[in-house]
Parts: sequence; structure tokens; C-alpha cells
Amino acid sequence: MAKIKRALLSVFDKTGIVELAKFLNNNGVEILSTGGTQKALSLAGVPVTPIEDYTQFPEMMGGRVKTLHPKIHAGILNLRDKQEHQTAMTEHQIQNIDLVVVNLYPFEKTIAKADVSLAEAIENIDIGGPTMVRAAAKNYQHVAVVVDPADYDKVMFELNNHEMQLPTKYHFEFAAKAFAQTAAYDAAISNYLNSITEVKEKPVRQKFAKTFTVPYQKIFDLRYGENPHQQAAYYSEGWHDEPCIGNARQLHGKHLSYNNFLDLDAALETVKEFEKACCVIVKHNNPCGVATTDQDIADAFNKAMACDSTSAFGGIIAFNRAVSLAAAEAIHPVFFEAIIAPDFEDKALELLRQKKNLRLLKTLPIRRYEISGWDMKKVVGGLLVQDRDTQILAAADAKVVTKRKPSAEEIEALDFAWRVCKHVKSNAIVYSSKDRSVGIGAGQMSRVDSVKLAAEKAQADLNNCVMASDAFFPFRDNIDLAAQHGIKAVIQPGGSIRDEEVIAAADEHQMAMVFTGMRHFRH
Repeated sequence: MAKIKRALLSVFDKTGIVELAKFLNNNGVEILSTGGTQKALSLAGVPVTPIEDYTQFPEMMGGRVKTLHPKIHAGILNLRDKQEHQTAMTEHQIQNIDLVVVNLYPFEKTIAKADVSLAEAIENIDIGGPTMVRAAAKNYQHVAVVVDPADYDKVMFELNNHEMQLPTKYHFEFAAKAFAQTAAYDAAISNYLNSITEVKEKPVRQKFAKTFTVPYQKIFDLRYGENPHQQAAYYSEGWHDEPCIGNARQLHGKHLSYNNFLDLDAALETVKEFEKACCVIVKHNNPCGVATTDQDIADAFNKAMACDSTSAFGGIIAFNRAVSLAAAEAIHPVFFEAIIAPDFEDKALELLRQKKNLRLLKTLPIRRYEISGWDMKKVVGGLLVQDRDTQILAAADAKVVTKRKPSAEEIEALDFAWRVCKHVKSNAIVYSSKDRSVGIGAGQMSRVDSVKLAAEKAQADLNNCVMASDAFFPFRDNIDLAAQHGIKAVIQPGGSIRDEEVIAAADEHQMAMVFTGMRHFRH
């Protein structure tokens, strides 16, 4: 590769740009720059040539036109090894631009504002930036393009070690990254504009745009998919402020598998339902034990294990508090695939690291978040997109439909069961007390089979427990069966044509029953 002699720097995100510019200047590179970037560099004492001085053409139209000029784009796009191009460069007195460092206006941040106008959104569509990025990326064999401030240190290191020549592999790597960035940028603009149904100063938008493009970045390949004959990889949709598997940091253990990702996500989403210290154990995407505590988090783990210790073996554990040494000591004798938590006490981490294959992941702190985003499921030939199921109706706010009202303790237990039930595959039945699941029936084709399965799975007495159902009961046999096991209160959405029959059954058994009016199917 040719030595870098001239660079164009034009960035919205100015993180690290002064340090990069100083490095380039100290190594004899001429720097061209625009507007805000030029001012920042000049204030830092870096010699810089303004774009308008270089092109001999003024910036105009409020900055809309500043880099859209042949001296810029021919300087980037010319093929150094093609005589026709070099003849044109000489004839028109155009100089090479060897390095392009550009990042773009924050379009997505702009449209995320509740009061953003259409005019403001349009004005934050960057034209010159993506054009330079695409030009440099197209001509990667001769020009280096850098779009991510996180790459500046790598660029300086490689240039310093190769006499101001960037190795060929980085030219290609950065070009691919550049096209990924412009693709994501155009996708955000396309999604926004295609969501507008009425063009006015404050546009009317529909939730689901006419076209839907979501860019993802591959983080790493997985050993295999759900089964060894399937290949797989993990892609990220970008940074989230909400704790999730995507921004968790692995502290120990083997690489995560495809199934680990699914189970860790299921466990973490369940544990986020609870404000009290909570432990969730998941197996094959279903919780097999959930418990809360007012004591050390080890108490929650022990109670969760007691729900179904057989199924818990080889499962995934999630906590919404730091893992204590006592919890680590309780976990240590049993085989688990992974543990995810907002933190680990030092001694707990030391103990758990004795198991070389146990995956330990640290999330962001778990608290109440403004939750957004989509739930997407791929089907052959298309994509299903819906809101995430983030809503929950507290049991205390549900409608009492039986003669007997639930007691305060039963309300607490119903609320617990209802939050767990939301994360169990349909048809879902959960038996619980106020602080722990006692029996969970998941994924049965008929609801009465889930009622039976939950009772069969229970490793403790169900007498005086409560029952939650993710959808309505179609027949009274579910209530009759639950009553045989001593269930005293029920929470369900209601809405069956046989609701009166089901309520009558609950009254006969002196059960309390509440309707939420909200279903939580999980397919």
C-alpha cells in the first residue's frame, strides 16, 4: 500500500479525533477538514486545511454542500494504477486523498425524540458523509476509510509500525465496516420515512413501516446451532441500556452455545419481573424454579431448586442481585450450564471459577427500564414482528369474579404466579406460594394437561397454593382438578364462553378467582 500523505477528517462524534489528527500531523500527513471538526482541530493546535480552501469553493446552503466536489471525490475515487485516471488528476490539478475518517449525523437519535419534526429529521439525513464513506470504501485498494472511533488506536498502531502504510487487510476490513454503517444508516432512514402515513410538520406514523430493515453485526460464530448438524452465529443489533444477553460480559467458562443464548435470555427476562431479590432456573427455555427472598440471595436459589431439582440439573440460573458466597456454595455441588447476574462477590466468583466449563456472565444493573423494541420471529418466507410483551397487570388490580375475595397473602402469591406464568411456554400453568413456584406445567397441547403436569412436577404440598394460567380456562375440569390438590385462589385472563361455568366451579370449591383481562401466550 502507498504511504498515507493526505487525510480528510469530518466527524460528528469527535471522540479521539484530536489524538488521531495529532498523530497524523506529527507523521507528515496533510489534514483536510470541515466545519465543526476543523474548528475542534484548530483549537487543539493541529494544522488543518479547511475544505473550502482546498476546493476553492465555499461551503454553502447551511452546510448542505461542502464536500460534494470533484476535487474531493476524484481525490478519493481515482485508481492509482490506471493511467487514464492519473492523466485526469494531472490535467485538473487534483491531489490524492489517502485516508478518509468520517462518521455521520445521529439520525436515529434525532428521530427518537418525542417532539421531533419532519423538517428536523430530514435535515439530519447526512449526504456528504455517506457519499465520502462509500467512495473511499469502493476504492479500498488505494484509500483507507475509518468510520468507528474505536478503530483509531488500531490505525495509529499499524501506521506507526508500517512506515505510515496501512496493511491491505485493514483496508478491506474497514471498507466492509464502512458499507455496513451506511447500510444501517440508510435502513434507519428508510424505516422512518416508510412509517409516515401523513406528511405534516409533526408527521403521523404507523407502528409498522411499509418496509422493515434491521441491520445486525456478527459478533462471533457458534460451535453449532440447536443441533450439531446446524451451523450458527451470534449477531448484535447494537448497544442496549437495558440489561440483556447482548451486553452481558462473560467472566468465565466455555463459549456460549446457541441454546445457552436462548436459555440465558429466557432466565434474565423472567428475573427482571421481580423487584425483590430473585433467582430463576431455566431449562429448555422454561423456568423450572423461581423464588424471591428478603434474605441472602442463596435463600432464593434454594427455594427455586426445591421446585423441581430434577429438571434444574444442567440448567441456566439468573439472579437480579449479586451472587453471594453463600449462593455460590449452594450452587457449587450441582451441574449448571451458566449463571447470569448483575455482579458476583469476589469469593463467590473465585469458588465458581473452580468449574472450568461453567459460564459466568455479568449484566448491567437490573432495575426498572423504559423498555422498547420488537419481538421478531423468523418463519420460512418471512418475518413476524410484534411489540415485546412487557406489560403486566398486578394481581391487586385484577377483577375479583368469585364470591370469596382473595386474602392479602393470596394476592401476593397470585401476583408472583402471574409474573412467572408470563414466561412459561403455552399452555402454561403455575402453582405457587407468595415467594416461590411449587409446580410448573409448560407447553402442553391442552390446558388440563398442563394443570395435571404442574401437579405431577410439584415436589412440595400444593395445599393452600395458588394457580396462574396464561390464558382462559375453556372448561371447569381445570378448576375441579386444581381444587383436588388444595389450590385456594386462581388468576387468569378470563374471556371464555364458559367463564360463568368456571366461576361457578371456583365458588363451589370456595376458591377466590381474579380476571386480568390480559393474556400472556408464549409460543
